Amino acid sequence: MFTVALTGGIASGKSEVERRFAARGVEIIDADLVAREVIAVGTPGLARIVAAFGSTVLGPDGALDRKAMRERVFADADARHRLESIIHPLVRTTLQERAARVRSAYGMLVIPLFVESGEYHWVDRVLVVDVPRETQIQRLCARDGITEELAEAMLAAQASREQRLAIADDVIDNTTSLEALDDNVEALHRHYLSLAR
Repeated sequence: MFTVALTGGIASGKSEVERRFAARGVEIIDADLVAREVIAVGTPGLARIVAAFGSTVLGPDGALDRKAMRERVFADADARHRLESIIHPLVRTTLQERAARVRSAYGMLVIPLFVESGEYHWVDRVLVVDVPRETQIQRLCARDGITEELAEAMLAAQASREQRLAIADDVIDNTTSLEALDDNVEALHRHYLSLAR
């Protein structure tokens, strides 16, 4: 199965790009949704997080308190690496299993932390959605209602723009109009269809 990994920094507009590929019949597998599944209540993934961080990371419903965990890992790089070492392997395995079952001409994996999580040698193409850092910060503050300081910390926890561009096979500049974005997606879709043949 021909597989494209879609990635980009936080608030770069990956969702807009993803929607446009899905509208063209491309089967999408979202790593963020998979990440939620592998640490849902009752999963071995959540049990490993509790073993590593203690039960204070759980909310009253027994699920992971995502807001508290996010604040904790963005303030402590060691904690973030510990959490990632639990979640990333579970997500990678699940994504590969699902990619093998895709029924569209090619599959698209939406992996925000593609560079950081590594070991995706089985992916055929990497598509990076790119915007300047300043744009990411503005969008993130507006979207999530957070401080610029937290937005900066969240960006610092991710691969840099340069690191993402270095591994890209294809790049979409998402600072242009929605019409230009549509045109870019259409051109790439045709390209991926031809490669998948």
